[in-house]
Amino acid sequence: MNRRSFGVGAAACMLCGCAGSAPRSTASGSRLPDDLRPTRNAAYDTWVRGFRARAEDRGFSRSLIDEAFRGTGYLPGVVARDRNQVEFRRTLEDYLAIAVSDERVSRGRTAFARHASTLASIEATYSVDAHIVCAIWGLESFYGDRQGSVPVVSATSTLAFDGRRGAFFERQLLAALDILRSGDITADRLTGSWAGAMGHTQFIPTSYQEFAVDFTGDGRRDIWSEDPSDALASAAAYLARNGWTTGVRWGSEIVSGDAPGRVIQPQAGGPKFAVTRNFDTIKRYNNSDSYAIGVGHLADRIAGRPPLQTPFPPDAFGMTKDDRVALQEGLTRAGFDTGGADGVIGPNSRAAIEGYQARIGVPVTGDPSIALLRSLN
Repeated sequence: MNRRSFGVGAAACMLCGCAGSAPRSTASGSRLPDDLRPTRNAAYDTWVRGFRARAEDRGFSRSLIDEAFRGTGYLPGVVARDRNQVEFRRTLEDYLAIAVSDERVSRGRTAFARHASTLASIEATYSVDAHIVCAIWGLESFYGDRQGSVPVVSATSTLAFDGRRGAFFERQLLAALDILRSGDITADRLTGSWAGAMGHTQFIPTSYQEFAVDFTGDGRRDIWSEDPSDALASAAAYLARNGWTTGVRWGSEIVSGDAPGRVIQPQAGGPKFAVTRNFDTIKRYNNSDSYAIGVGHLADRIAGRPPLQTPFPPDAFGMTKDDRVALQEGLTRAGFDTGGADGVIGPNSRAAIEGYQARIGVPVTGDPSIALLRSLN
């Protein structure tokens, strides 16, 4: 199992900037919504008692276990999110509109410049392209801004108790205890996404155990720190140990003619890409063609390369991205806020469409259309 195949939905959550805040106070003072705050659950409490005994049998001290579980508990929102992950699919165009947005590119260039010396040292140490490392950082946590602050013990114990992937998440919970025992982090800072992915580069606990490194030399592998050095180096170490080939690009868009090697076209009628073995190595981080293209293309844009040249075809509603952006802008002007104008018709845009359709007296479907766009102009 690769680092993120346990929960692609968690990656989508982070990509969209939906990472939660903590149910108990954190360094930033952030808080979770109610469904991600501990709730009394007698069956969960019984499960935890059994787990504590199993953890003691594995050599974890009672005091460590007490500290790990202090202030934690059953999180109903974690179970709901886990069960609602099923087969969510964006088109590549929509995915890249978020993953390689103008803001993410601009922020990436700023972050790369700020940490240029560290990234150069990481590239020299692990022989992994520094722009790829920076792009992973950008997709996983928006350059550290959206790491998630759900207590990892709460998240993993809730999912282990729930049982859908109980054995897997019990391993993550045991690994979390091992992280605490190592002294790399304190229990109050052991936080991450609702599914237990942690830090700037969103490692699950078992991947942290295997790949995290102390690049700063302070004796701790701190992937949560304001200083991202350990996290970025850990991502590079992960790629290096999973087959990264020095000096080989991830791939490139095919602009004209044929290209050597393997060619993929994830969206019919859209761009084609010639990809290399390093494309597959990126997929070890998240087993998705869209993710690997997102990382590769974001890395290229951070490095100053141009946007994709091949346009995507109109969507199922006959609308291009420019049409969808214009629709979102028109809806917002009309008083129906879409939460931004990126051309991605998500829940906010659909709610805005429904509100506008109700106002003008047409069937309320939430679907975009050229007719709606024209009515707004």
